[in-house]
Amino acid sequence: MDKTLLTYIVFCGVIILALVFDLGLLSKKNTVVSLRAALLQTIFWVLLSLAFCGFVYIERGSSDAVSYISAYLLEWSLSIDNIFVFIIIFNFFSVKENNYSRVLLLGILMAVLFRIIFIALGSELVARFDWIMYIFGVFLLYTGIKMFSSNEEEEFNPEKNWAYRFMKKIMPTTDEEPNGKFIIKKDAKIFFTRLAMVVIMLGLIDIVFALDSIPAVFSVIPDPSKKLLIYSSNIFAVLGLRSMFFLLRNAADKFDYLQQGIAIVLVFIGVKMLIEKWVHMPVWVSLLVIVVCIGASIGYSVYHRRKTLSK
Repeated sequence: MDKTLLTYIVFCGVIILALVFDLGLLSKKNTVVSLRAALLQTIFWVLLSLAFCGFVYIERGSSDAVSYISAYLLEWSLSIDNIFVFIIIFNFFSVKENNYSRVLLLGILMAVLFRIIFIALGSELVARFDWIMYIFGVFLLYTGIKMFSSNEEEEFNPEKNWAYRFMKKIMPTTDEEPNGKFIIKKDAKIFFTRLAMVVIMLGLIDIVFALDSIPAVFSVIPDPSKKLLIYSSNIFAVLGLRSMFFLLRNAADKFDYLQQGIAIVLVFIGVKMLIEKWVHMPVWVSLLVIVVCIGASIGYSVYHRRKTLSK
């Protein structure tokens, strides 16, 4: 059997089984997810991602394995930004804790669908037009510089966001207490509840994040024929978002410098794309930069907070 086909089959099988296991054993409807359960789920998804990396190493060699793990860590670090926005959205819509897990799952599955579409389009563009990588590079460089220098007060506001305005304009919505329902029928008319709006908004907001993350991952895996590695690294990182949400929701304000770490990664990737024609950097260099920048930003955030509290 062709190695690429085998990898696709294994990947799809692992994702289906993992979702069944996650939903059946680790997630229960209308229950609050504890910190311990969130930790177990996070470990589960990380170990599963690493196990798939091992499979890639055995079937496709060390080069593809390093590319996969680099892309996974890149997407994982960029997805942390999503979590902080998710927290704001949940607070804005006053979602009850016992509905968090179900709403997050549906929103994230919607985001996965959008990611698949974006990766397919991106792969086709890269295959047809080599110069598109320079556009990606400039965009990521601009995004990274803007993110690094952005003011902390410029917080995400759901009410002013395009996704919220779009939903309010085209969807019949109600502010009535949803009681776990996504749709309410009144006077023979169907209305979408706040829970439904949150699910749709999570999926739509991820489109914005994908505009950064998809071009970024092409810097690590520029070969369109290896888009399976891009699919798998993206999907594993996104599916792990739900458990990370429960881990980080009470610690969102403790990583003051994480944004700067992510920004430096984006700037590096943007520069790497722009100079790739003249200066080739091995994939392991990208992996090292991602690990050092994210690790250092988290470490410095913790150190700075402790230093501030001790005064």
